[in-house]
Amino acid sequence: MTTPTPEIRPFRIDVPQDRLDDLSARLAATRWPDELPGMGWDHGMPVSYLRGLVEYWRTGYDWRAQETALNEIPQYITEIDGQQVHFLHIRSPEPAALPLVMMHGWPASFVEFLDVIGPLTDPRSHGGDPADAFHLVIPSPPGFAFSGPTREAGQSGSERHAEVVAALMARLGYTSYGTQGGDFGSLVGPQIGRIATEHVVGVHVNGLLTIGGWDQDTSGWDEADQRRLAEQGGFEEVGGYAAIQSTRPQTLAFGLHDSPVGLLGWIVDLFKTFSNPAKELPEDAVDRDALLTNVMIYWFTETFASSTRIYKESTHWGAELADSGVPTACALFPGDVTIRAVAEQQHTVVRWTEYDRGGHFAAMEAPDLLVEDVRAFFRTLRAA
Repeated sequence: MTTPTPEIRPFRIDVPQDRLDDLSARLAATRWPDELPGMGWDHGMPVSYLRGLVEYWRTGYDWRAQETALNEIPQYITEIDGQQVHFLHIRSPEPAALPLVMMHGWPASFVEFLDVIGPLTDPRSHGGDPADAFHLVIPSPPGFAFSGPTREAGQSGSERHAEVVAALMARLGYTSYGTQGGDFGSLVGPQIGRIATEHVVGVHVNGLLTIGGWDQDTSGWDEADQRRLAEQGGFEEVGGYAAIQSTRPQTLAFGLHDSPVGLLGWIVDLFKTFSNPAKELPEDAVDRDALLTNVMIYWFTETFASSTRIYKESTHWGAELADSGVPTACALFPGDVTIRAVAEQQHTVVRWTEYDRGGHFAAMEAPDLLVEDVRAFFRTLRAA
């Protein structure tokens, strides 16, 4: 367990009942838009689908049960450079466990990792080898969840997130640790490897965002990379959300800060877009209650606006990223378009694994596969 200090304080989630009552009233009073017949998901979130999900949210979903379950996980808050930082810290019962910091992206939260906490921290109780155990640190980056909104410009970029997480690990007394992350977490983890190289034993990523390689000569790339490059080109058809969030996040925030149905539709549409493409509905890929709990975190903490600033304030876009030299493992799941040629220019890739099950939100869609990939990668580094 983390030892509480003046700098590190235990944290429990306790949403006031009047906030739940307000949410219920807003859901019941939703003013629904019209939709064209037969469009399905071609125009975005179908009204017919979202109506059913909202009705379940209002009458069937149990936040208090979710809140109780979340509070069984040790949570803490601290302050780093004036910014509150919320984090989960789960110590393994195995004394030789390796510290591992896990970082989510957008539009996720620490909820993304709930299904992997047990197997990673206590493999002995989950049919695994106790030698593969980890102490887990799962932060809510500045601007996300219970870390609360950022208060100054420049605090929400992925590079700043890396600085905050490195400082958090130092505060916790971890001098040697691994990193794991997907989506924006796949940028933050390697960046920690660049700025805290002497402390990071290995970097594990899923859905690595390979950026800065679009203007390269691709004639020598293999067929798989050529295909993924073409798929990235098609991203414009579904990437309108990123264009808005990287240019006009504040304008978008008015509607989604005020309307829980607007927030739900925006976030769940992204889960539909980037989860396993073989799945018909979002809840076919990700548990429905987990989807709603993730949205509830955004709603109750009022962090939609600040979380989307990561698109506006990150400076990785178009940058030629330096290789830290830290051993790196890349896991690819269905729908991921990571270009290996670019990944190997920017990272010391020592493990490359492709799966035919799961998706972009691997910890939620295929937690067993992600757990085994993380175990297998760090197993080689523990032995080194």
